[in-house]
Amino acid sequence: MKIMIVTDAWEPQVNGVVRTLKSTSRELRALGHEVELITPLEFRTLPCPTYPEIRLSILPYRRLSKRIDAFVPDALHIATEGPLGLAARRYARKHGLPFTTAYHTRFPEYVHARFGIPLSWTYRFLHWFHGASQAVMAPTPVVKQDLEKFGFDNVVLWTRGVDLDIFHPMDSKVLDTTRPIFLYVGRVAIEKNVEAFLELDLPGSKWIAGTGPIVEKLKAQYPDANYLGVLSQAELAKVYAAADVFVFPSRTDTFGLVLLEALACGTPVAAYPVTGPVDVLSGGAAGAMNDDLRQACLDALKIERRAARAWAERFSWRAASEQFASHLRPLPKAAHAPTEKAVV
Repeated sequence: MKIMIVTDAWEPQVNGVVRTLKSTSRELRALGHEVELITPLEFRTLPCPTYPEIRLSILPYRRLSKRIDAFVPDALHIATEGPLGLAARRYARKHGLPFTTAYHTRFPEYVHARFGIPLSWTYRFLHWFHGASQAVMAPTPVVKQDLEKFGFDNVVLWTRGVDLDIFHPMDSKVLDTTRPIFLYVGRVAIEKNVEAFLELDLPGSKWIAGTGPIVEKLKAQYPDANYLGVLSQAELAKVYAAADVFVFPSRTDTFGLVLLEALACGTPVAAYPVTGPVDVLSGGAAGAMNDDLRQACLDALKIERRAARAWAERFSWRAASEQFASHLRPLPKAAHAPTEKAVV
């Protein structure tokens, strides 16, 4: 199958959406599919307000249309709701083409946290964007149920995976500070609730790997913590393996790939009992969840590292990518012939 994926999230961003699309594309190709991605790297862009590492494509419709016409895909997947996603949706609606979409992040909650925009406004936009999709792919049963509560009736499951060859237990001493070592990895942004971790009264030391809009503020406010910035996956694996507990303070993530990466390195997880951690950790002995995050951190110290690794081995990118492919909707043979359909 010839699969075209359109995404506003791509390099130089370092986040779960980018890792998911990269891993999925790699596995789809290994399964024999031909995959092309349309990303902001092909377009003139502007930095997103308050988040400059996110690049917003400027007037992408004409070039995007030519790319789709040239590739002649068997299936079209729109991964994000940004300028490229909107342009791809417009193209598909104009030509009467079926397409699938994905719900990667709790977009309404993020927008509300950043700009105070009411959740109902953003969910109304999401209804419009995803309503024309043949299937909107959600990462967990809880997220699927949440979307259905808001009136979505075309939601299917597309789980996530972890590269068990890159992320694995090892003898690592790259975090040379007082033990126990508590680690956070991810975007350093208001919606990630990183301050909830840094405020905890914990023994040992705290580390932050990643960057984002509030990293300088946190460095000034919490100078006793250690800050690593952005790391490669190989470097990140060593950091996970050197930590005693991985702390996930977010209350708004839909999944949290970093949870799986930490577990694959044998590092137990401490988190709130919310969407993401509940879906990844429930039913196993690889993490501790508690509304008291400090207690979850202390409880996670008692978890054996081999239990964390064993739980991570239940997740693979191959299985997740096969699930993704099963949800795609083939385009009709005359897919790219212009039609008179109205764009909605």
